Amino acid sequence: MPVDLKAAAKSERSPALTLMPLSFASILGGLVTLIGTPPNIIIAAYREKTMGTPFGMFDFTPVGAVCALVGILFVTLIGWRLIPKARTEMDAGAELQSLGDYISELKVMEDSPTIVQRVGELTEESEKHNIQMLGLIRNGQRLPGVARRYMLQADDLLVIEGAPEGIESFSAALKLGYVEHIKGYEILEGQNLEMAEVVVPPGARAEDRTVSSLRLLRLQGVSLMGISRQGQRFREKLSSARILAGDVLLLLGSNDSLAIATQRLGSLPLAERGLQLIQRKFAGWATLAFAVAIFLASLGLIYLPVALGFVVIIYVGSGIVPIRDLYRSIEWSVIILLGTLIPIGQALETSGGTTLIAGQLVALSDGYAPWVALTFLMIITMTLSDVMNNTATAVIAAPIAVDVATRLGANPDPFLMAVAIAASCAFLTPIGHKNNTLIMGPGGYHFGDYWRMGLPLEILIILVAIPMILLVWPL
Repeated sequence: MPVDLKAAAKSERSPALTLMPLSFASILGGLVTLIGTPPNIIIAAYREKTMGTPFGMFDFTPVGAVCALVGILFVTLIGWRLIPKARTEMDAGAELQSLGDYISELKVMEDSPTIVQRVGELTEESEKHNIQMLGLIRNGQRLPGVARRYMLQADDLLVIEGAPEGIESFSAALKLGYVEHIKGYEILEGQNLEMAEVVVPPGARAEDRTVSSLRLLRLQGVSLMGISRQGQRFREKLSSARILAGDVLLLLGSNDSLAIATQRLGSLPLAERGLQLIQRKFAGWATLAFAVAIFLASLGLIYLPVALGFVVIIYVGSGIVPIRDLYRSIEWSVIILLGTLIPIGQALETSGGTTLIAGQLVALSDGYAPWVALTFLMIITMTLSDVMNNTATAVIAAPIAVDVATRLGANPDPFLMAVAIAASCAFLTPIGHKNNTLIMGPGGYHFGDYWRMGLPLEILIILVAIPMILLVWPL
């Protein structure tokens, strides 16, 4: 995504033209191998539980590669044209890449020359720095109107809008603080400060938390200067604002503190600022260790989780991955999700819920060839994946697939493969797959934008996947 944003800025186009195709293409690429996407791993594990042996590393490749190829051709030749023009013509993406306008709150410090001046008297200075004053907050209450007639007092908060450079120069000229209610202003004062933009992915530590609860200044030495949501300017009070997945945060701090804060928030940088993640001297060893693990697992000489576990040990032991980052790198939300959903899947089986659903699905396709039931299963799974986590969908749909195959007297493999493909292909909403959520803010997309390209793509995947599954995995 940072590469695409940088390319968009250089070519002076909106990143909305390419971020959605980028997300969809990365989802399609995950269909090709066992480790490409979580549903493939879940389906392989369920096959081992019910049939004795799991799917191999490249058992998904014949069907997945064809679906990925056809899907990517559609996205690159036709799909991107279906993105609403309002998104591709808006300058939100360009603003984000160039550190565009943000809503920010600046505190009137004790020694600020603005004290005993009226807000309206700051007009000349604000125009000089290309800043628009939106309001005034006093004692936690926003004063009515633009508050131009009010006399400024110490600890007042000026609500302004502008580019980060303008905000910085405006605050410096008038000796205003960068964040509201700063009790430790000296934390930032005197440092060599930089600004960085980061996007909040689903499951990040910052997601669904208020700005004040993160205590960025006290714990990280970083100030939040502004928020951008879906490419639109964010006008809520910053301290009480609840951060959502897809939001873009503008942070202020030293080079080191920005890198640490970005990592601890679980956010991702939109540009290469202050990150010390590239250790080129280890690149060859890291690649070799991973390649050997995949090769041995592909030959069936070692169980894939064990092989990848050894890779992690090598990475940590050699210093490629610092041990302090190991805990934070684990996606605990996924582990907890699986831990709660696996019993639900088992409950569906033991309570007869799976049998009931499978019976309804078979009845729906009664009198037709088994491939009709396969198609219905794929459509239902794909629809569930658009509104549920794709991992959750795979856990729930896998036992249904085997039950349907058993009732039809068919091979379970094509039904499991259909679930694996369908569970990953969540293109209709920004919540079905975390990639779609991640691009929402930087691309300036709205919830209803995804289905325009996503619906024909899902239909195309079904049309391509069904014959390929029947060819590679006969009923």
